[in-house]
Formats: sequence, C-alpha cells, structure tokens
Amino acid sequence: FPHPTTPDGAVPHRGTVHDSMPPQGTKRKATPSPPVKRTTRAAASTIKKKNPSPRAAPSPAAAAAAAKSPKASAPGSAKREKAGGSAKKAGGFTDDNNSWLKPTPTKKKRRAEPEPEPEPDSDEDDDDDEESEEEDLSEDEALDAEMDQDSEGDSEEGDSEGDESDDEDLLEGVMDKAPKKGTELFSEDESEPESEEDEFAGLDDDEEEGGGDGDEPDSGDESESESEEEELLPIEKKARKEDARRVKEAADARAEQIQTNIQEEDIYELESEDEDPEAPPNLQNVQARIQEVVRVLADFKKRREAGRSRAEYVQRLVADLATYYGYNTFLVQYFLDTFSVAETMELLEANETQRPVTLRTNSLKCRRRELAAALINRGVNLDPIGKWSKVGLLVYDSRVPIGATPEYMAGQYMLQSASSFLPCMALAPQDGERVLDMAAAPGGKTTYVAALMRNTGMIFANEFQKKRLSSLVANLQRMGCTNATVCNYDGRQLPKVLGHVDRVLLDAPCSGTGVIAKDSSVKVSKSEADVAKCSHLQKELLVAAVDCCDAGSKTGGYVVYSTCSIMVEENEAVLDYILKKRDVKLVSTGLDFGRPGFVSYRGRNFHPSIDKARRFYPHVHNMDGFFVAKLKKMSNRTSGPAGAGGSGNDGG
Repeated sequence: FPHPTTPDGAVPHRGTVHDSMPPQGTKRKATPSPPVKRTTRAAASTIKKKNPSPRAAPSPAAAAAAAKSPKASAPGSAKREKAGGSAKKAGGFTDDNNSWLKPTPTKKKRRAEPEPEPEPDSDEDDDDDEESEEEDLSEDEALDAEMDQDSEGDSEEGDSEGDESDDEDLLEGVMDKAPKKGTELFSEDESEPESEEDEFAGLDDDEEEGGGDGDEPDSGDESESESEEEELLPIEKKARKEDARRVKEAADARAEQIQTNIQEEDIYELESEDEDPEAPPNLQNVQARIQEVVRVLADFKKRREAGRSRAEYVQRLVADLATYYGYNTFLVQYFLDTFSVAETMELLEANETQRPVTLRTNSLKCRRRELAAALINRGVNLDPIGKWSKVGLLVYDSRVPIGATPEYMAGQYMLQSASSFLPCMALAPQDGERVLDMAAAPGGKTTYVAALMRNTGMIFANEFQKKRLSSLVANLQRMGCTNATVCNYDGRQLPKVLGHVDRVLLDAPCSGTGVIAKDSSVKVSKSEADVAKCSHLQKELLVAAVDCCDAGSKTGGYVVYSTCSIMVEENEAVLDYILKKRDVKLVSTGLDFGRPGFVSYRGRNFHPSIDKARRFYPHVHNMDGFFVAKLKKMSNRTSGPAGAGGSGNDGG
C-alpha cells in the first residue's frame, strides 16, 4: 500500500503524534473525561450551519500546526483531511479563535434559542489518535464523532481553566439562560447567596410597608437589586411577587380574625324565626343557636344584643329546645321556670337516655349475695346498687334475658326501678302491722313491703283499674307474698270500706314527667290541663289516705306520698293542701340523699316543713324523676289542724 501523504506530499512521521497509538485492530483506551451532553443530529446540523466546520475553513492555528509537522497527514477521504486539518496544540483557547467563541451579547436572542450555542473544538490532540478507529465510519457517523470531539474539547478547556466546566455544565441551558464565561460564573456564584438574601429582604419590607409591589428594591441597594432583577426570568419575578402577596394576605387575615373575635366575643345577635314554619328544621342550625342563646343567658348583661330583652331570648330558646328534643313548648317552658338554663339542658339530655336496669332481691326467698352469685354464673354482669340499699343490684349487661331466668321465675328477684325502692324504704313498715297500698299494680312496691314485714301482718293491695289486677296477682304469687289481699276499689272510697290501718302508701297516678326516658309520649301528650287534673285527683286520694290512717296506732300513723313527676303542682302543692286540710305534719323520710322540696315556687310560698320531702332527678341521681314525702297523722280529726281554720275544699 502506498504511504499516506499530506496535500504537500510529505509522509507523516510515525514517531511524533502516533508514538502511543496501539496496533491497528485494537482500541486505545481514551482518557476519561467528565460526562457531557449529547447533541442530536438535528441540533448538530443547526450548529454546523451557524459555525462552518474546520474541514471547510481551518483556523490559522491549525494551519500553523500542520506546517510545523515534519510529515503531512495521509490523503484520502474528506473526513481524514478534516481530522488532520483541525488538529491544534494542547494549550486550549488561543487569541486567534477567542473572538468567534464569545457568546452573542443579546440576552433576548439567547433565551429564545432552544439550546445554547456550544463552543467549537479548542484542543484536538487526540484527533489523530482516533483516526485509525474511524476509518470505516459513514458520513453521518463522522458528524457524530465530530460533535463528541467538540464536547471533549470543551471539557478539556474547562480543566485548563481550573475546573470551571462543572459550574458551566450546571448553568448551561438552565431556564434558557445564556452561557457565561468561567470567570463571570465564579464571581457571580460567590456573591449570589448574599444578593438573594438582600433581594428577599427588600421584597418583604416593600410588601409589608406599601403593599403590592415586590419589585421595588431598598434605596441603599438600588443599583445592585436592579442588576439582579434584570438577570431574573419573568416567571421568577412573578413567583416572588406571588409569595410576597400570599404572606401579606395571611397577615391581613390573621389581623382581621383577631379583630372579629374581639368584637363578637360576647355579643350574639338574635336571629329571627324561620319564615316557613312548615319546612323541616335544620337541626344543626337549631343546636348551634341553642348553644349561643344559652351562652348569652349565662351573662345576659354583657352578651345580649342591644335592644333585646331576656324574654325574647328565652322565647327563642323554648322554641328551639322544643324543636330539637321533641317536646311541646309547655313542658320546656315549665322546666326553664323550675330549673336554671344549664340544668334544664342537663335534664333534657338525661331524658334521652335510658336509666340503668336494676333489680330487687326478694329477701323472703334468698339473700343478695346468693342471688348475685347465681346470676354471675349465668353470665350477668352486676354490682350492688349502692350503699343506700341492701337488696338492690345494678345490672350492666347480661348474656341471658334478665326477666326470664330460673331465679326470676322462682321469685328470687323483681325487676324494679331504683326510684321505686324509695317510698317503701320511707314507709318502713313493721312486723304485724296493717298496711294499705292504695295504687298497688303491678306489685313492685307491694311485694317489697311484704318482704320488709317478713310476710307478717296484713297488706291491702288496692288497684282501681281491673286490667292491671292480673299482673298484680301474678307478682304477688311469684314472689311468695302470703300476707297480701287484692281489692278493686276507688281509692277515694276506701275510708268507708277498710276503716283505719297503721300505715298507708300512696304512689299516686301522675303526669309521668319524671319517667320520660321510659315513656317518650309524655313529651307531647301532657299539657297544663292534664297537670291540673292530676293534681286534683292526687289531693283527693291523699285526703282519703290520711283518713284511712289511724293516728292512735302504737307503731304507725304514717302516710307516704310519692309520685313519678317533677311538677310542683303535683308534689309540693298537694302537700301544702293536705297540711291545711288535715291534722298532719311532715317528718323526715329517712333517705340520706335527694334534694329537698321547694318551699316557694314562682311567687307561691309553701309550708316551711315541706323541705323535708325529697326530690330525685335523672340528671342528678341517675334514676327516674321521683318525689317522696312522709306524713305523720297527729289526730283523727277530719278538719284542719287546730288554729288553722280549715277552709273549704279549694282544690280537692
């Protein structure tokens, strides 16, 4: 094969540039260089048009290098001439090519370009080493190789400039900003953190003071801020403005909220009533309004709306409570008149939940300890009802029907509310006495009295309603009460039938406002007229009960009056009436808990001794609402006490 020659006919010298080149067919290990960004063929063609290839117009430095070479490069394909003609010294940039390597001064043009203009090859010492490896490349592959060599030249240039290429690679193409010289990048990188802090500080100050424009810099750093803002892209400026605006809006919102809380802390404007009464109420709004009105009534002088009276707030509260809890307005208004607003809320809430299940041990057949052990073995979870009772048990849960166990069928216990224990405990019957139960059905109190008497003496169990006699008889038989006699009379006629007895228990029929949790129909079925009727009947029955009691009894002479109502008209008013009509006095019930009876109510004053009666509430004692009073008959006179001047039957 002929020796390859250069265009001037010289044979290349094998001992200069290619001394370290490996034999043909083996690849020489290239010097590792930093990773560079690949350039696509389309981008390469664009760059090729803008910067003519050294193949067409070799630089003066490349021509000088070729002239100094003792032997020219081998003639042949155009790619070999290009590679040989573009060889340069290993020194990097020169003064000859520095002028056309400078970036275009117009920033807008460079930002509009898709990619920054790469710098041409500045050092191609390894081009001759790669000639033998690229002899069979096609024209397109030669173009790719050329672009790779250009990138390698750029990396070598960065190494020669003191590793400035790392910074340039990171900044080139970022947010379409034009490339900068290595010295410029170094100087700006060193001052950038401080300038950014100053710029943000200026933005915050401007937004807090004048509000709205974050681009105006502080007066002291005007020139520096202007130069930095020129370098920012529009999207960066907009982002900073948006951040400053959000900070200002958050501060304004906090200030406005604080001001609103200060203004509306105590004052609540009463809302008008719903325009459409037939529309279904919004319970959430009703509940919120109830809470606000209760809060205002707690400190009405400070929290009321100007020009609004207390009656308006109370009227609105009554309507909302009746709507929310399902009562008629009469009962809600009555509860508010009897209790405070807060206690009324507690009472209404307590009436929405059932009272605990309780049972009473039948001491005629077993002891409480034995019964508790037997029920626990059957899967009943229970505890003693409290220190105030020796026979009561509180049932939490049961795996068996508590009203159908063998112990229940055998009469060892009676399902009975805790409040029903109280009248019998207050009566405290003695062995061998004659006791009258004027309203006995279904027999819970009657059987308890029989157990307290140990099946001695005699009990007259009277029930006016015939349909309830069967349950009374059944319970008396099941519980093993052998000293009871069942009768069906009107209680008001009993003094003429039975004569005198030692003790009388009157659990009078009432409105049932204390057992709303058991019978929710009371919420809407009871009115003021119903309460008045019950009160009238209770007065008549209590007069008959007192007349049946023997004042001369050695051990007795006591009457216990009880109701399952919390109405004053059915409790204190009835006692006040009987104190005027008969020669009786109130004595202690013997119960250690419970609230005392009212001695005055809404302008009405009752006998001072009525405070010996006891009231029980669902929200206080966790039992049905109940009223218990104990009377001691002083004489058998049918008129009022001496000196009282008994007036006519004014209510009884």
